Amino acid sequence: MIFLKEANMEDAQKEYEFITQLPEDENGFTNRDFGCSYEEFTEKILPRYIDKAKGINLTPGHVPGTEFFLWDDDKIVGLFRIRHYLCEALANGAGHIGYGIRKEYRGMGYANEGLRLAIEKAWSIIPEDEIYMSVHKDNPASLKAQLKNGAYIHHEDDKEFYTRINKSTC
Repeated sequence: MIFLKEANMEDAQKEYEFITQLPEDENGFTNRDFGCSYEEFTEKILPRYIDKAKGINLTPGHVPGTEFFLWDDDKIVGLFRIRHYLCEALANGAGHIGYGIRKEYRGMGYANEGLRLAIEKAWSIIPEDEIYMSVHKDNPASLKAQLKNGAYIHHEDDKEFYTRINKSTC
């Protein structure tokens, strides 16, 4: 069964293994916690994820956001980041939802299903009438997943497509 589960202390070992195997920056999805130790993950990083979801101890300029791990039964295959609302930088950049699927699980439908689940969760979190996302132009699979989940290309620049999903179309 495929499901999203919020970052939590009970699953710390599997979350840690996923985080340390997800590249530092791939196709615009950043993982600033790449290469951390297990001790650092459980004592600093995971509590930061949990606090950020509650809007506690936010870094200046950051908004609350929740890290959701995408599980397939007992293994983590992806990570979906939902930002609770947009600041100007997010509205003109990354948007509400960012995600990464582990390399060995790509091409198996996880991005499509994970994004569908993330969009469902986002509508209960975000106040805006549209979900904003972006995708590197050299990542057609991610663009396809977004379009399959109801997104349209709002605009583009040299490097990115900026997509939107309107609440009224869902």
